Amino acid sequence: MAFVSAASAAALLLLATGGASYGRPAADQPCTGQIHPNPGFERGTTGWTAGPRIVVFGDAVRPAHTGRAYAAFAGLDVTRSDLLRTTVTVPANCDLTVSFWVRTTTTETSRGDYLNVGLAVTGIPPKTRFSLAFDGGSQWRQYSMSTGTATTERTATISFLASETAGNGATAFDVDDVTSTLS
Repeated sequence: MAFVSAASAAALLLLATGGASYGRPAADQPCTGQIHPNPGFERGTTGWTAGPRIVVFGDAVRPAHTGRAYAAFAGLDVTRSDLLRTTVTVPANCDLTVSFWVRTTTTETSRGDYLNVGLAVTGIPPKTRFSLAFDGGSQWRQYSMSTGTATTERTATISFLASETAGNGATAFDVDDVTSTLS
């Protein structure tokens, strides 16, 4: 004689149909919170791939947005490029929002120096999301971009590429508080 309780029957029904709801399984990584280990550069380039002379410590004249460190690009009036990038994992069914703060100081009078901000996501061609120039402003300004959701886990690479051309004045781009938040 088989005895099936109401609770056992409900459990069997849940197993057979795949669950009571269409939500995420409890074992999956949650889609909440800041996931980068060093968003404000307080630990130097930990968690980042950076060219030389990228991370600097702020002072009373050029303070960081928060904390004491930030990433500094260009500002020498020489022809060169600086690259800073990091890669994070975006779990399935999660959206990644990347927010960052930029400050620009310049002696340039026409566009020639740029800070291109890119976001490359698995399965989507890399794309420049922002192309900032000398007219960005000497006060910290916030920018944001997001990946959207997908049914599979992906990686996202966030990149900052500064390009400076000699002879047209110096432009320095400062970047701070690059948060990578899941939702």
